[in-house]
Amino acid sequence: MSAPSPRPTELPALPATFRPTLTRVVLLAVGAATFVVITAVAMTLENLGTGERTSFVLVALLFFGVLALLSRPHVIADETGVTVVNITRTRRLAWAEILRVNLRAGDPWVFLDLSDGTSMPALGIQPGMAKKQAIRDARALRGLTELHGGTAAAE
Repeated sequence: MSAPSPRPTELPALPATFRPTLTRVVLLAVGAATFVVITAVAMTLENLGTGERTSFVLVALLFFGVLALLSRPHVIADETGVTVVNITRTRRLAWAEILRVNLRAGDPWVFLDLSDGTSMPALGIQPGMAKKQAIRDARALRGLTELHGGTAAAE
């Protein structure tokens, strides 16, 4: 087990929102571009009927919707606690419920160790495309957790 990282010298002002911005931009841009291309193809193909064109557009819209869901995760910290918004679920946690903020090497996102003995993923902080930002965000969340009553330690 490694020693805890040093506390960030400057904690973000509350409320603070942590999200994988680059991942979000890429997902929404790819979704929008795909929607436009599939819709354009459906409209330019001369031998398609109205139902077939509509099905093309609906499939493109469904694909965009899935990518929009994947871009949804974020973590909001405020004076009373943390709201973790993952792909399809949202959970509100009081500061005292968070015992540890973990972002270990190789982890796909931050994990929160909770006072009920469980661990919860927080997909809003993920090192995939922006590792340095994710590390800064995890340290900031850890610092906020320590400040507001938890015993958080990042590994």
